[in-house]
Amino acid sequence: MNTTTTPDPQLPELFSDLQLDSRILQAVRDMGYEKLTPIQAKAIPLLLDGRDIMGAAQTGTGKTAAFSLPILQQLLPLASTSVSPARHPVRALMLAPTRELADQVYVNLKAYAKHTPLRCACVFGGMDMAPQTAELRKGVELLVATPGRLLDHVEAKTVNLSQVRFVVLDEADRMLDIGFLPDLQRILSYLPKERTTLLFSATFSPEIKRLAQSYLQNPLLVEVARPNATATNVEQRVYRVDEDDKRAALEQLLRDNDLPQVIVFVNSRLGAGRLARALERDGVKAAAMHGDKSQAERLATLDAFKRGEIQALVATDVAARGLDIAELPGVVNYDVPFNAEDYVHRIGRTGRAGASGLAITLATARDARGLADIEKLIKRQFEPQTLELRRSSRPRREFESPRREFDTPRREPVSPRRDAEAPLAPRPTRPARSARHDPWFDKPYEADPNASPIWDHSTGSTDAGAAAPGTAGAGRARRKVATLLGGQGKG
Repeated sequence: MNTTTTPDPQLPELFSDLQLDSRILQAVRDMGYEKLTPIQAKAIPLLLDGRDIMGAAQTGTGKTAAFSLPILQQLLPLASTSVSPARHPVRALMLAPTRELADQVYVNLKAYAKHTPLRCACVFGGMDMAPQTAELRKGVELLVATPGRLLDHVEAKTVNLSQVRFVVLDEADRMLDIGFLPDLQRILSYLPKERTTLLFSATFSPEIKRLAQSYLQNPLLVEVARPNATATNVEQRVYRVDEDDKRAALEQLLRDNDLPQVIVFVNSRLGAGRLARALERDGVKAAAMHGDKSQAERLATLDAFKRGEIQALVATDVAARGLDIAELPGVVNYDVPFNAEDYVHRIGRTGRAGASGLAITLATARDARGLADIEKLIKRQFEPQTLELRRSSRPRREFESPRREFDTPRREPVSPRRDAEAPLAPRPTRPARSARHDPWFDKPYEADPNASPIWDHSTGSTDAGAAAPGTAGAGRARRKVATLLGGQGKG
């Protein structure tokens, strides 16, 4: 694959300058968009010509519209108002690595297509398959899905991908990761060979570009900024703190910077739950969002955060991609991410659509290597600041009653020298028990001369028919033993 960098002709500036249907332009105006972002101005004309594209742009620059609008434009001649599912086959497939990103793409796509007869649907895991199956059987032209749930529907034969003309891999660097590559290869095997494939992401490593060689045909590489660059309208700060002071530093930064809402990123699910509970105890409205929660819980938490009911959304990297929170003032990296690319996506949740944002990172002594990897990726040097913590005198809660002197008895100190010089007191001895001796147990065994031995009745002569009553052999016939074996023969 020989990627070609696009030339830079006279680029359009407004959506009205594009050759788009009036119904699509009306939907764009309804959403309040007029000017094109750089990635949209470069990618949309090329996609209208049917070219395969690898698009690299910063997060929050409108990549969803960059691939959605030209796909809608090219599918409009095939749109149908018929109620028959056969007239609405899947013609465009958009794959996303996370459920939140899939839902976000679906919301935008549905808004762009609301004035057209094209149908949209979204399927992802963590939800019941029955409603998704019912919607797919009605027929949809544009399908947004996560790889795992799409394969479930393919195996259940509830979706047919034989007429797909457009394939979009959103956040392609994660889609082509080791964990998604087998599922992605299976999905592409169900698609026609003649199709248009689009890859969009904020980060493209050389390994990802090599993996994309088998998926794209003579693609154009569209880059509107330096690869792996962060948004210039996001202020990035790094504070050096001790591990034990991270939570106090977080609460102080939230107060000092007047952040009404913030996403706090951590590296583990367990850490997200613990931090959210600790912030709640300290009076901060917080909620956790991670992979262990069901999809219904994650969507409910996200909706509450968008409504402003939650101040701090403590999340793992499931929230680092695809979440579009309008005018989010800032994000906090409570933990430095393991992968440097995740830092770019994390801070991309703020400063979207040209707004300003603040990205704060709390770094401990053991995070030096992680910070160095991030600096190497984004080609920027951080200047860590020292945060002076103010010990807050917050009101004591009811269960934190002050300790009183009589709660625990005081123990008088003992002088070691006095204890060593003092003679050891003898340990009290227990009185010996009085032994009662019975001389009967010392006598030897003596047989009773009046007792009749039992064996006289059980081993008598063979002429007796049975043993005497009350003996061991009573009621049983004697066995006759041959002479050869020691028995008595006939006389």
